[in-house]
Amino acid sequence: MKVFAAVCRCGSITKAAAALHITQPAVSLCIKELEQYYGVQLFDRIAHKLYLTDEGAKLLGYAHKIISLFGEAESDLKSWCALESLRIGSSITIGTRLMPGYVKKFRAAYPNVRVFVTIDNSSQIEKKILANELDFAMIEGTVHSENILCEKLRKDLLVPVCGANSAWANRTELRPEDLTEIPFLLRERGSGTRELFDSTLLTQGITVTPEWESISTGAIISAVEAGIGFSVLPFGLVEQSLQQKRLIQIPIRGIRFERYFYLIRHKDKHLSKAVVSFLLQNQFGVQAEKS
Repeated sequence: MKVFAAVCRCGSITKAAAALHITQPAVSLCIKELEQYYGVQLFDRIAHKLYLTDEGAKLLGYAHKIISLFGEAESDLKSWCALESLRIGSSITIGTRLMPGYVKKFRAAYPNVRVFVTIDNSSQIEKKILANELDFAMIEGTVHSENILCEKLRKDLLVPVCGANSAWANRTELRPEDLTEIPFLLRERGSGTRELFDSTLLTQGITVTPEWESISTGAIISAVEAGIGFSVLPFGLVEQSLQQKRLIQIPIRGIRFERYFYLIRHKDKHLSKAVVSFLLQNQFGVQAEKS
């Protein structure tokens, strides 16, 4: 199952063999034996490329569960504190503001547990949860899969901001109809911040096409400070710039951008001792309910 999952992940028998540190014939034999045993074809082999069949996709779902359960058996039956590791996912906002403190607090209590953190936009983190590449994650976006359990952690606020010397700095308020005339600098699609911005404006019948899109909140803040455009960003990430008068917060009449941070995990994912300890250490609940 590990070999099969590696071939699916790498998209190539050669690459899977290199990743697993075994020979290419051994990988090919493993796939052949799986196909013979189940009486199905797992891959279409077209133009020297591998394409997962419907039967292969079904087996891959089971493979992820089997690999996960085997790993849990290994860790649970041994000294977890010395051998376990944590794979945590985080959206960019949470990864910037909160994750360093969470990991530092956990490592102080459990220095022998290795903590691996992946920071990406909420959409990509959700995909990694579904592929069992993460034990759990914290995001601010909406969960889209019924296979993911989520639990509210805390409320977060996004604020409209412009540069202190920009053309909008003297405004005390913006009207919703003004928004289509303003150059917006926004996070990329798939991020929780962008999803909240688009969905909130959509309820007002407003669609904004940004002049800038970036995966880097820092790049957007720098550009807004330079007076290039307007943005809506998490308060915690622009608080220092607001205090130093490099950014100005301009409210939008009748519109408020609020959301929650969520703790998410796959519904079939077992909570290991390391996961439970991390959540308890940071005073999170350990019983996530389906969103």
